[in-house]
Amino acid sequence: MYADKVLACRDCGTNFIFTAGEQEFYASKGFTNEPARCPSCRVANKRARGDGMGGGGGYAPRERQMYDVVCANCGAATQVPFSPRGDRPVYCSDCFATMRDTTSGSYAGGGGGHRSSW
Repeated sequence: MYADKVLACRDCGTNFIFTAGEQEFYASKGFTNEPARCPSCRVANKRARGDGMGGGGGYAPRERQMYDVVCANCGAATQVPFSPRGDRPVYCSDCFATMRDTTSGSYAGGGGGHRSSW
């Protein structure tokens, strides 16, 4: 049904092959336009825009905001990746792990399920 096509990149002018498999994939996703850039220019364009992985590991995870808290069990200062609401206890990772181990992994307590090492 599909046959390989030779296309010209709009950025660098290089000819590249739009394979039958790629055409089938595009059709399965509902894409109606053929690619306008060769694979290397697509990667460069994604990197320039900051989209996703960009094909070369250019993805940089966002810095997670940490909140300073005091463990409700031992009183140690620790950090958690969520803003404590104040209506539930928050535990340091050691106390949380101890509580989780003593309840066989079924700890359903309030809000302490976050570890300071995240």
